[in-house]
Amino acid sequence: MADMPARLAEIVDEFAAAPRDLVLEMLLEYADVIPALPPGAAEREGMEQVPECQTAFFLRARVTPEGTVETLFDCPPEAPTTRAFAGILAEGLAGASAEQVLAVPDDLYQRMGLAQAISPLRVRGGTAILGRLKRQIREQLD
Repeated sequence: MADMPARLAEIVDEFAAAPRDLVLEMLLEYADVIPALPPGAAEREGMEQVPECQTAFFLRARVTPEGTVETLFDCPPEAPTTRAFAGILAEGLAGASAEQVLAVPDDLYQRMGLAQAISPLRVRGGTAILGRLKRQIREQLD
């Protein structure tokens, strides 16, 4: 079984080791990590909405011919927590193989200590984002 991507493991460790009162601040730093949609993707073509998120959140995961995963996220700026979840995934999964992404634990955000810092509803949204990414990847591998 593959391990989760090294960069994502580093991020998880950083959060898990951080003092509780800094976790939210650290999280929000990732809200700016998501790149804008590439030109032509503005119509959210082929992107899936994540209804568990409280805001309009769309994503797409693509397995490249080389077997690595490309992620695409669309989330409004006024939803910084949700954007931060996507930012963590965008940075943590960059260049990862499909197997590595599928190896990411479903309770990722709990492991980071976020359950104490943000509402359960938001944690559920973040968990749903990860779940849908993994499902899209599995469908492409089948």
